[in-house]
Amino acid sequence: MPEHVRLPVVVVAGLHRAERRRAVQELLDGCVNGVVLHHDLRDAPRRTVHRELRDATGTIATADVPLSNDCACCALREDLLPELRRLAEEGQYGLAVVELWGGSDPHPVVEVIAGGEVDGHPLEEFVELAGVVVAVDPDRLLGELSVPDDLAEHGEHTSPDDTRTRAEALAHQVEYATTVAVARGGEAGLAMLRQLHPTARRVLLGTGELLRAALGGFDVAAARDRVNPALALLPHEHDEAGVATLVWERRRPLHPVRLHEALEQLVPAAQRSRGRFWLANRPELMLAWDAAGASLAVEECGPWLAALPDDSWELYPPSRRAAAALDWHPVHGDRVQQLVFIAEGLDVDGIVGLLDSCLLTDAELLDGEQGWKAFPDAFEDFLEPVS
Repeated sequence: MPEHVRLPVVVVAGLHRAERRRAVQELLDGCVNGVVLHHDLRDAPRRTVHRELRDATGTIATADVPLSNDCACCALREDLLPELRRLAEEGQYGLAVVELWGGSDPHPVVEVIAGGEVDGHPLEEFVELAGVVVAVDPDRLLGELSVPDDLAEHGEHTSPDDTRTRAEALAHQVEYATTVAVARGGEAGLAMLRQLHPTARRVLLGTGELLRAALGGFDVAAARDRVNPALALLPHEHDEAGVATLVWERRRPLHPVRLHEALEQLVPAAQRSRGRFWLANRPELMLAWDAAGASLAVEECGPWLAALPDDSWELYPPSRRAAAALDWHPVHGDRVQQLVFIAEGLDVDGIVGLLDSCLLTDAELLDGEQGWKAFPDAFEDFLEPVS
């Protein structure tokens, strides 16, 4: 195969099966000699993956693949990559569409394709990642971002130990893809999509515009940074069709006990909230806030640059170093509270008032970091205990 001939690949995700299938079919109908690879994970609890290969006329071939180590990504790495290389080497297809299972997060799949190898050769020698699409029904979006249903309850999980919620999966799919294919829907659902991912290309299904948008190119590193809590450019404040985005930004630290007590009100106050924050008793650590469907995950994101010696800054991306330098606080350095809340009927004043009440008071600030570290470790249920 000539080195310059690579098979374009478009990854299509979507919890909404009908819309996902419409998007895939529209891609097939719009291209010449397209082929679809789909790994069906309905039997993942029994450690089996069903692979289907089809074109515009129907199914070409099927096979069962073992689910290695209860890991969907492992199965994809071991089966999807060789299949993509084989299709590329055959030279008879003009486009390969990787249709993901309903609850699949496109991010790890894209990383597998972009960084994968087959028989010692990088897959990128044979294929070109052309785009990542998520297909969504806007009229279902608001409701599904408001409930705590697990993927497993609906048979949409990707492995036996997949404990994610549908809201979490849906939010991450929308925020990662660069093209959002939507069915016709009400203004509120469309407004929510625009606020979840303001820079995405939005295409209405059935207009024939999806293929061009899907082939617009995909920057894997930029997408990785966009969903990295330490680097992400969060949405701006907005209000449209009853859906609002609040950006809460402060510099002083949060009291761990007061914030923990406020979670019962804060988490369900928005259909989606995310960002980065810091706790007074953990001044070295950047924390990620990731909530959808009344379910919250708090994770460690490594140190704030202010907690590091100057010669360690080179270990971090230039974009993060530049952002820290431009917004450096004389006391707290790059430490900042940046949380975004998005919801229909959002109580902006209530959320701001509650979050502000969780900040350290002037008197508590005077105790300094050594005094703050004596605060009870209220977030030990989310994080490693403070050493």
